[in-house]
Amino acid sequence: MVYIDELAIPAGRGIRVGLDVGGTKTEAVALGTDGSVRARVRTPTGRGDDKVVETVLAAVDEVRREAELDRGEIESVGIGIPGLVEPGTGRVLHAVNLEVSSLDLGGAVGHRLGVPVAVENDVKAAALGAGALRGDMRSLAYLNLGTGVAAGIVVEGELWRGARGTAGEVGHISVDPHGRICGCGQRGCVETFCGGGAVARAWDRPGSLPIRDIYDAADAGDAHARELREGIAFGTAAAVRIIVLGADVETVIIGGGITALGRRLFDDVVVRLREESSGSAFLASLRLDERIELLPLGSPAAALGAALIGAAARNPLVHGPATRERAAQAEAKRTDNTTQRAGIHG
Repeated sequence: MVYIDELAIPAGRGIRVGLDVGGTKTEAVALGTDGSVRARVRTPTGRGDDKVVETVLAAVDEVRREAELDRGEIESVGIGIPGLVEPGTGRVLHAVNLEVSSLDLGGAVGHRLGVPVAVENDVKAAALGAGALRGDMRSLAYLNLGTGVAAGIVVEGELWRGARGTAGEVGHISVDPHGRICGCGQRGCVETFCGGGAVARAWDRPGSLPIRDIYDAADAGDAHARELREGIAFGTAAAVRIIVLGADVETVIIGGGITALGRRLFDDVVVRLREESSGSAFLASLRLDERIELLPLGSPAAALGAALIGAAARNPLVHGPATRERAAQAEAKRTDNTTQRAGIHG
């Protein structure tokens, strides 16, 4: 079992602030010019457009005060947030848990702060942060097992979004056509097996920590709990297999609330991957059980990743048609300007 404990953040010219806006709490970090974490704070998250903007501004101010910084020392701000984020625009769509349907968060915050602001989906931001924590961003995916299930993919230090921004949405790949109905309308999605929300609903017993209760009850011999626990391992193993077969990343880093189970979850997933590989020489050759790691509990991966994305606001670490189009437009403009200065006309 490998735990990720090395912090490798590239140096910058100024202070970079990153925020992870969650459903109840917002975490903010301030990265120094040497890549060190100067400060880390948590603040409550408000709901609705205005409150979300206020939350971000308050978190930036608090982490600035904690790091004993002047406003002018902040070079950039990056924000990781649930929901769909329009590539390169800073607009957040369908962040249901925050009661946001469409919000130009980047514009609203950037106008008030006067620095470059970049906004990204929280899981995708966490993928970059997990790579930075690991000290290796060459080829990895971050698999988030939270209320839902999704992944972010990083290749050669760059976040891969896909053609329409849905790369890594493994939670909504059906792996059992006869399984439970998923919130997306399909049956037997990965998320119905290892998403915290779906599993808690299937358990349907009172308790503040339903996933832990399921594991404890399974250890005590409860048949329903054993079925759900086996399902969590099955769904997680399926997500790992899908990610590796689809993107061929070297490492899948597993994080999110369910990973608070630690070794119990990890060992279950390893056993499941080995069982599935035992009957397939092809799967065995992939060595999936050796390609998974756990993100240490409490690691500020999404906030760290957001800080890196914010710092790259003028040169996004993102792939996709929108960014390629903007890059092509910028290159065309530079070429046109160079041609005019040279006195060359078509």
